Amino acid sequence: MSGDKDFTETNEFNPLLRVINKTVFSIQRYIINIILLIAAVGLIFVSRGIGSSQAILSIAGAVILIVTALSLRVAFEWERVPLLRFGRFTRVKGPGMFFIIPFVDVSCGYIDCRITVTDFSAEKVLTKDAVPIFVDAIIFWMIWDAAKAKLEVENYLYAVPLSAKTALRDIIGKTTLARLLTDRDEIGQELQKILDAKTNPWGITSLSVEIKDIIVPQELESAISREAQAEREKNARIILGSAEIELAEQYSK
Repeated sequence: MSGDKDFTETNEFNPLLRVINKTVFSIQRYIINIILLIAAVGLIFVSRGIGSSQAILSIAGAVILIVTALSLRVAFEWERVPLLRFGRFTRVKGPGMFFIIPFVDVSCGYIDCRITVTDFSAEKVLTKDAVPIFVDAIIFWMIWDAAKAKLEVENYLYAVPLSAKTALRDIIGKTTLARLLTDRDEIGQELQKILDAKTNPWGITSLSVEIKDIIVPQELESAISREAQAEREKNARIILGSAEIELAEQYSK
C-alpha cells in the first residue's frame, strides 16, 4: 500500500526494444522463402543468355521455385497458424514447416501460445465501503485454441486486459477496503475465475491474477496508520495489565 501516486517502480523492460527484437527474430521464418525467390530470379536472368530449350527449363525451374516460396511457411515451436480456404476455416498448422495453396489458403497470422503476462489497473474505484482507491494488477494467460482466439474475438490482445480491468473494477465495488488489503490472494483467485469464464469461449485461459499494489488517499492512509497504532497500544496495555494482575495474585499468595 502506498500513498504516493507519483511513485514509479524501476522497470528494466523496454517495450520498444522487445518489439524490435521480436520483429527481427520473426524475419528468420522467411529466410528459405527469400533464398528460393533469389534463386528463381537468378534462373530467369541466366535463361536470357542460353539456348531456347535450356531457357525453357530455367524458366520452368524459376516458376517452381516461386510457387514453392509462395507456398512454404514456417511456424516456431510456440506458434500455431489458423488457415482459411475460400474464406472458411479449415485447420490449424504448426509448429514447423508446412505448405499452403497460394491465393487459395489465407493465413490468419502466427498465434503465440506461450504464457503471456499483462499488467492492468483500475483507477479511482470506490470500494464497498465508499473508499476511492487505485489498484494495479497483472494477469498470466495463454491461448489453448489458436482458431478460437483468432475467429471468436477481433483482437484478443486488447480484449483480455480490458476484460480483466472490467472484472477488477466490479470485484472492487463489491469488496471492502479491509478485505482488499488482507485477502489479496483470495481476491486474485476470484478474479481469475471470473476472467476464465469470459475468455474460455475465445480459446484463452487465465492462469492467475495477482494484485501488485493498492493505493489509497494520503489522508486515509494516515488514518489507517493511526488506527493501527492505537490498536497496538491497546493490546500492549491489555498485556501489561494482565501481567500486573498475575504479579498481584502471586504476591497475595
